[in-house]
Amino acid sequence: MFGMGFTEILIIAVIAILFLGPDKLPGAMVDIAKFFKSAKDAIGSVKDSLEEELNVSDIKKEALEYKAKLDSASSKLSEITDVKTQVGSQISSILDDEEEVSKAPENAAPKVSQKVTFKKKNKKEENTDV
Repeated sequence: MFGMGFTEILIIAVIAILFLGPDKLPGAMVDIAKFFKSAKDAIGSVKDSLEEELNVSDIKKEALEYKAKLDSASSKLSEITDVKTQVGSQISSILDDEEEVSKAPENAAPKVSQKVTFKKKNKKEENTDV
């Protein structure tokens, strides 16, 4: 007990009997026992609180890991939406280019329509078509 041998305990008991006397010794022993019991309870409660705090820190670590995963997933999602907007803008620019191209022939000179026939052309007429 507390690293004390039997002889040290016996010496402390003899000194206690001499100072306290046989009348007060049982009361003092009860008080000492109550003190040790309350100290043991206090140590137990501190130990329980410490274990609870350690569990809270583990839970906090897990929560931070989940937060990091959520942040990475949200960044990937924002990258995907950025790609979606980029593709959408490229498609709209392509459509705008097509509209400009389709408007361009309207401004150009009109084409001459030709008759389709199955008659053989003369050589003079063939040269004029060029």
